[in-house]
Amino acid sequence: MFQSRFPRRPFAARSSHRGLASLVLALGLAAGANLLLSPKEPAEGRAYAVDGDTIRINEMRIRLKGIDAPELEQTCVRAGQPYLCGEEARNALVAILLKQQVECRLSGRDRYRRSLARCTVEGKDIGARLVEEGWAVAYGGYTWEETRARHRAVGLWAGSFDYPREWRRKHGRST
Repeated sequence: MFQSRFPRRPFAARSSHRGLASLVLALGLAAGANLLLSPKEPAEGRAYAVDGDTIRINEMRIRLKGIDAPELEQTCVRAGQPYLCGEEARNALVAILLKQQVECRLSGRDRYRRSLARCTVEGKDIGARLVEEGWAVAYGGYTWEETRARHRAVGLWAGSFDYPREWRRKHGRST
């Protein structure tokens, strides 16, 4: 009978090597995915408002991280009258961006493959300003600014509105 010169390893030893190889493979795949999904170009320059929480710098669409603004078609109520709060939110963002240099700190992508970032104009955080002026709600950040806007009853808080995510759900929108 043939006998190998190499002794057979116990099952546990072989299994731990496979586990380590699987871990190394998983880490390699994660690193590769991060390289593919992370934006490569710097995000700074003149920006244009797409809606109340999305800007475009050159051809890069950037979703402002930590906020959620009404959709362009969304209506709210102020002084008993409906108004296009989505358009007003975009106009507030336009006013912040107007003729300004924007710098963004990119931090990945959302599920729609838009770049996510915190952006500034003259060193001031755009998302913080939109939330504090009441044209966006806090969404994973800026809770202090939202509290200030509520207490001052500015922007959306001057009337009644559906949270943007609820409005999207009611109207079958996913963005």
